[in-house]
Amino acid sequence: MQKVLNYTLRFLIITAVLAAVFYRVKMAPVTVSVFTVKRGFVEAEVMGTGVLSAHTKATISPKIQGRLVELAVDQNDVVTTGQLLARLDDSDLREQRAIAEANLEAARATHQRALAEHKRAKAVIAQAKLDYDRFAKLMTTQIASVSEMDKSRELLQVAEAEEARAVAAVSEALKQITAAERTLDYQNAKLADTRIYSPLAGLTTRRDRDMGDIVVPGARIFQLVATGDIWVSAWVDESSMAALRPGQKVRIAFRSEPGKDYAGSIIRISHEVDRETREFLVDVAPERLPEGWAIGQRAEVFIQTGRKDDVVRLPLKAVLWRDGQAGVRLNASGKAIWRNIELGMAGREYVEVVKGLAENDQVIMASEAEAQKLQPGRRVVARK
Repeated sequence: MQKVLNYTLRFLIITAVLAAVFYRVKMAPVTVSVFTVKRGFVEAEVMGTGVLSAHTKATISPKIQGRLVELAVDQNDVVTTGQLLARLDDSDLREQRAIAEANLEAARATHQRALAEHKRAKAVIAQAKLDYDRFAKLMTTQIASVSEMDKSRELLQVAEAEEARAVAAVSEALKQITAAERTLDYQNAKLADTRIYSPLAGLTTRRDRDMGDIVVPGARIFQLVATGDIWVSAWVDESSMAALRPGQKVRIAFRSEPGKDYAGSIIRISHEVDRETREFLVDVAPERLPEGWAIGQRAEVFIQTGRKDDVVRLPLKAVLWRDGQAGVRLNASGKAIWRNIELGMAGREYVEVVKGLAENDQVIMASEAEAQKLQPGRRVVARK
């Protein structure tokens, strides 16, 4: 009899444990997080990934070969238009300019001498003409001889030749002055090229040379970017092309500052699609830059392509899918049920629910572990 009682007691204990486990697993309410459906706005966005780039930039290099004797700025310095950036050794060019100035003075002196010779030649020819005219009159009265008349004619011809030579000398002296002036201008221009100025207002992002370096035309000394023209050039899928236009508002998320958004707008849309990625470039101008920014840093852009107000909306993470059909788990009077829904415009966080939900419905936001327990009809308790 005692043995029967022991078996009975053991059976009852096992049955109670199994019942408790069954209740715990199958019947006990599951505590879940819920989202109470409300009406609000949904913004549709197109996303693109790109980098921060300078729309206007300049590579600073010399026009002539020379040795760097001064670097007026350094990397990360802010510069203004026309500011001195660097200077080359100009000692040889100053000497050449002094020679050109001396040649110009010599040419001007030659011109003055030629003018004086021309003035003298005009005086001589004037006297020769007077003598010729006087002998011509005397010949009519036979006072002057034929030989005297011939001599005066010869002197006039010589004077005319001398005057022509003087005119030519003046013209040649003027050409020498022009040549000397152009040589001096050329030397001044070369001397000016030893000073290198900023062509724009912005920032020096690179310095590639040091004092004493010999630089040649095309050798980069600095890299400048115009800080007023910093864009984010983002690649966007071609399927979104029809929805984009210049001027659209954009939200920019830099990877250096996750969770923080910067406002911007579309400046330019490329009309060329990459043949491999099927993406095209969209240039976006941020209204302001992060405090710590760098050309080439990565960013995501979110372009607003549409907005709907006063619609039933749901967090994207609450939407589940079964056999290609969107749906949610609802807390219906303390029980979990499945309901198919029809979606509309989708945004970054919320999606429009066109059909299947109403205000104040409680959508279950279940974790993976909780989802395994939420069979249809399972009792649930909303987490407070």
